[in-house]
Amino acid sequence: MTEIRDLPLLAILSVDKLILHEHHDPQRTPPIARAIQESGTLRNPPIVVPLRNESNSYMVLDGANRVTAIQSLGLEHIVVQVVMADDPGLKLTPWHHVVWGPSSADLIDWILALPDVIVQPGDSDMMTHYPQSLHTLAVISCPHDEYYELLSTHHKLLHRIRLLNRVVDAYKDRANLDRTLMTDMDALEKNYPNLCGLVRLPQLRIDEVLYIVSKGQLMPSGSTRFLISPRVLHINFPLDELAAEKSLEEKNAALQAWMKARLAAKRLRYYAESTYLFDE
Repeated sequence: MTEIRDLPLLAILSVDKLILHEHHDPQRTPPIARAIQESGTLRNPPIVVPLRNESNSYMVLDGANRVTAIQSLGLEHIVVQVVMADDPGLKLTPWHHVVWGPSSADLIDWILALPDVIVQPGDSDMMTHYPQSLHTLAVISCPHDEYYELLSTHHKLLHRIRLLNRVVDAYKDRANLDRTLMTDMDALEKNYPNLCGLVRLPQLRIDEVLYIVSKGQLMPSGSTRFLISPRVLHINFPLDELAAEKSLEEKNAALQAWMKARLAAKRLRYYAESTYLFDE
């Protein structure tokens, strides 16, 4: 892959070389595929990072729905933004899960029924100071000042992630679920009158997620939040170029020429400050 200096690296890759890092909700793919097909363009490129193995594969950090949508349209190639795992602009934080609908007793009972998951009472300090034990899977805050710590009988990473998937699977299809960065229960209860619990998920390192995926496992759905700066948006790259009967090398050369033409026409703008977009 060649690259234009001083710009984020855009490349066209084979879709079959992209690996999702989280379990994916297939119901979200069809409407995105329709929107991409109707526009005839890929608006925002997914973000990927090379896996540290011999597969020449890439882990999708952001844009899983766009990747599956492109696959569903029968396209073999896709434009992505490639970042390195040690890029100083790449950050990883966990999402928390707001669970509402059933009672908090139901939520805890579902988790108590899981083998190898230990549920023990905790306190409010866990919501501000997440436990550092390698055995901790997650912590849960319920209405009426009820707190629980979920523990694994083993401390090894892959085992903990398998159990964490079981925990999330226990409630994700039985209750309503939103992702949040909030941990203030009073504020959440105002927004979710039928709140049954807030599940705070663990903070992992980027290299740990890469290791998990390289071993054929996935993170729970909606558990990781990757941020990258700078981020490439609104490329509106033509689908016809992705579908063209050309080699991958020819397509990447065409992508570089396309980018140079955009630069020459002054079609590129860099925002150093935080930006709100009202056309998404």
